[in-house]
Amino acid sequence: MGTREGGLYHSRYNSRALHRSPPLPLKLYNTLSREIQEFAPQGSQIGIYVCGITPYDTTHLGHAFTYSVADVLIRYLEYQGRAVRYVQNVTDVDDDLLRVAGERQEDWRRMGDRWTSHYIEDMAALNIRPPDVLPRATDVIPQIIESVDKLLQAGVAYAAGGGVYFDLEAWPAYGRLSRLAPDQMLPIANERGNRPDDPYKRQPLDFVLWQPQAPGEPAWDSPWGPGRPGWHIECSTMASQHIGQTVDLHAGGEDLVFPHHESEIAQTESLTGKPFAGHWLHVAPVRHLGEKMS
Repeated sequence: MGTREGGLYHSRYNSRALHRSPPLPLKLYNTLSREIQEFAPQGSQIGIYVCGITPYDTTHLGHAFTYSVADVLIRYLEYQGRAVRYVQNVTDVDDDLLRVAGERQEDWRRMGDRWTSHYIEDMAALNIRPPDVLPRATDVIPQIIESVDKLLQAGVAYAAGGGVYFDLEAWPAYGRLSRLAPDQMLPIANERGNRPDDPYKRQPLDFVLWQPQAPGEPAWDSPWGPGRPGWHIECSTMASQHIGQTVDLHAGGEDLVFPHHESEIAQTESLTGKPFAGHWLHVAPVRHLGEKMS
């Protein structure tokens, strides 16, 4: 399945392409524009980032659908003779993971490692090839702290109560990807990890960049006190570290459009002034008896 390189799961699977003529135009639906558009990478190597698993339970068909779509796309790009750098993350420290580890009285890191290995084996069994790099959020804590500090210096974040929050008043473009009205955002965000009653927030939708340590939770030292990163800053940091300021194609499940990908855009573009992703591709959920598989 690959080798370890610099502490990261690394696989060099890009085989010699079968198709050597100039690549045909590829058109994909872009969630940002709500249109089918020609996929136009920036350079000779295509940078693709797909949001990965939070390893607190078994792999399911929803995972398989998302990563098989990415795999087919990458195989086609390689068939056209294009070089691809494919990054897929593991969110190995997160509210859900810590909650489940506590309920099962299991070490959070050991549980995450076990389910990550299980996921890798399941994808191999389905002949879904691994990404070039499979970084973990805990691998980039220093870089996350640096990103949070830059957001503070840029005036789009504020520190309070040992945590740091993104200030949505400073980013009026919030909602451009999801096209949700402000009154639609809060209920969805609350279902997906937002804590509207946090007394240190200036407004309920401000999202956490760094959260102070809670009793029994893992923590890392930071300028704001011991704590851990928020969900959104983990992905945008890993994407920037392993691909660059602009990702050619950012993909993931449809349920990640808001608030996750919307917040990634706000964090990244407020610092770089460049588009975070040239193309946004989202995969619909697999449903069973009317319920999303998760």
